[in-house]
Amino acid sequence: MISLALDSASDRCSVAASNGSDVAHRHLDGARGHATAILGLLDQVLHEIGASVTEVNRVLSGDGPGSFTGLRVTTAVAKAIVWGRRVEWRTAPSLLLRAASHAGEGGIVLAVSDALRGDVYAGCWRFDAHGVHPIGGPPCAMPPAALAALGPVDRVVGTLAPAIADAVTRSTGRPVIAGAEALPDARQLLLLADRRGGTTLISDAAAWEPEYGRPAEAQAVWERTHGRQLPTAPGIRR
Repeated sequence: MISLALDSASDRCSVAASNGSDVAHRHLDGARGHATAILGLLDQVLHEIGASVTEVNRVLSGDGPGSFTGLRVTTAVAKAIVWGRRVEWRTAPSLLLRAASHAGEGGIVLAVSDALRGDVYAGCWRFDAHGVHPIGGPPCAMPPAALAALGPVDRVVGTLAPAIADAVTRSTGRPVIAGAEALPDARQLLLLADRRGGTTLISDAAAWEPEYGRPAEAQAVWERTHGRQLPTAPGIRR
């Protein structure tokens, strides 16, 4: 089986491919380059495992929360391949990719990223021999102080401004694993696809929208002004 994995919800665009035995990975840092780079990265990883896009059997993608533009880039590429090839499509929260990179042999991992306005996007999972288990519901935006309600965690990973990272540490009692090792890695999607609870099968590719996490500022202003939801708002699960 040829699997292709994509994530561009953060400042890193990460692409990986596997033919069942070999795995190839490429990434590009810098959010402004995702749209122009992702197809080239895709070609590179497929070439490295001796495959082409016409041979892809399964697409895996990170579904946020994160950058609106980055998520749309990944979603557009994934949908094009899924529609064109009529292949399986599975998604996972982009925060889960961060957490999985630091799960080790198990434990509870909290993954966070900057949601602006003083909040963080947060997702928490327990990893064990039986699979991946969410704690506290799906990833969402919250103030750092609210993280304490998730209970004890073994590790915290994420990319945050220093002041927000300090607030997260005070709330959780754990230092934040930061830097490049805290960014999502598409290779984790290849591993999560084979773990119970690791990914979600998308049955209706046309209707599916990624988890943006919260409305864009322009949408939020429009909705406050008009007192109702923007009619053309993307599928944000609130």
